[in-house]
Amino acid sequence: MCNHHPSRRRALGLLAGVSAASMMLPARARATDAPRIDLPEPAPGNICPVCGMFVAKYPEWIATVAFDDGSADHFDGAKDFFKYLNDMPKYAQGRTAAQITGMGVTDYYGIERIEATAALYAVGSDVLGPMGHELVPLLNEADAEEYMRDHKGKALLTFAEVTPALLANLDQGRFE
Repeated sequence: MCNHHPSRRRALGLLAGVSAASMMLPARARATDAPRIDLPEPAPGNICPVCGMFVAKYPEWIATVAFDDGSADHFDGAKDFFKYLNDMPKYAQGRTAAQITGMGVTDYYGIERIEATAALYAVGSDVLGPMGHELVPLLNEADAEEYMRDHKGKALLTFAEVTPALLANLDQGRFE
């Protein structure tokens, strides 16, 4: 299994064969990039509220939720970020979704924080995150096509399509 990504950003001139890969993309995918988002960086001691791992150790996987009081929670991957959002009473005690002012995930190729609701997410590929099978955030359709082709992704999802059932399946290495 591949769990690294040398340089991650390839020239966009490598889009030969896109037609086959584009068949894997859902019709709702956008042609535009997910906007970059400026969010606080985790401190070395910040731990993921879902799994307890030190987040700063995994800069290529960081996800962040920022709140209206200026605080933020950080995660060691998009999978735990989504678990948190799906069960805020458990993981974000005393906070509500209405207090969220920004949500970002780290783009696989650019290694920059992008708006979580606009990213595309690949599942079932040969890339593993800090917690194993992961949702891999991607900036745009072109990157998603390249990723799915290069890393044998099983499905490509939008933010709204990520469900608690999918997250539970990912923990068990299933990609339905």
